[in-house]
Amino acid sequence: MEGIFSYSFPAIRGIQAQREYYVVMCPLKLISRIFLFDEEEIPPEYRAQRLLNKSRVPEISSYILDNPSDYVFSSLTASVDGEMIFKAYDDTDNFKNIGTLNINLDARFLINDGQHRRAAIEEALRLNPKLGDETISVVFFQDKGLIRSQQMFADLNRHAVNTTSSLGILYDHRDQLANLSKKVITQIPFLERYTDRQKQSLSKLSPKLFSLSNIFQTNSRLLNKRKGEFITDTEEQFVMEFWINLTKVMLDWKMVEDRKISPAEIRINYISTQGVCLEALGAIGYYLYVNHPENWKSYIKRLENIDWNRSNREWLGRAYSSTGRINKNNETIRLTANKIKTMIGLSLTDEDLLFENKKLGD
Repeated sequence: MEGIFSYSFPAIRGIQAQREYYVVMCPLKLISRIFLFDEEEIPPEYRAQRLLNKSRVPEISSYILDNPSDYVFSSLTASVDGEMIFKAYDDTDNFKNIGTLNINLDARFLINDGQHRRAAIEEALRLNPKLGDETISVVFFQDKGLIRSQQMFADLNRHAVNTTSSLGILYDHRDQLANLSKKVITQIPFLERYTDRQKQSLSKLSPKLFSLSNIFQTNSRLLNKRKGEFITDTEEQFVMEFWINLTKVMLDWKMVEDRKISPAEIRINYISTQGVCLEALGAIGYYLYVNHPENWKSYIKRLENIDWNRSNREWLGRAYSSTGRINKNNETIRLTANKIKTMIGLSLTDEDLLFENKKLGD
């Protein structure tokens, strides 16, 4: 294969399942040129992976553009249907697997893992062409006729382990809401002791009451802000004070701290540690922050008089369904928040009343 008719990459050769594969450093500007295919035009029986979820692409592209000095991407994995020739630098043990990989210009390339990264890179380059000379590692497998591609995609995804949302928050050091949520846990002893920073769902016998994701989502409602939005010092102070006051007045939480009840028991028999209740409390906190900035703590104090037990049927149709199952969605969070509002002496707004009538009837 003549070099003028091929792509040429510095490469490292490896062996998996008795087959050669190659790791190359590919300039970003070349990614969109090599991987040119329209997923929607590929028949399902030949498609190596699911269709592109286009709603994910702008978020990933923004990640690159917003963090040009410290973004990081894992390798793309691709199948190549075409002639590939690896030429080692020399035959010695130290260099026989380091050399140059030439791939015929007529070869077909199909991404097995990383199609969203590829699309995001293409979009980012349109806005910032200077990124084109930066590189991403690509793992190439030879696959004549792309016969193995479907199985490769299935294998890669079967054994992939997605990080929990709690771990994603824990490892995110850019987002202010994530950092604030971690700070809240670190600085409030009760939350420090009873918050699981890694797991999304707590096991039946977990000694914890909350997940980091619970705290993050509650703070999101408490400030009415989403991931990536700016948080002022005043807002941060309010969040800290809210949690300090909340941990003082939730009497069933206090029972856990005093070892009168186990974390497992409270999660089973009470709603106060459930995400639907926590986020409802966050929504109420935001309402108080906006409408009662001077005396919001007095309303939080009234939470100590509430019966959070699941046997309290005031939570039926709100925090849990007729089957006894806890339901957390925007509707149940709002219905639970409305009930808590009335319990602590807050009047429902006209909008709240309309929502109540629509969801629960007269």
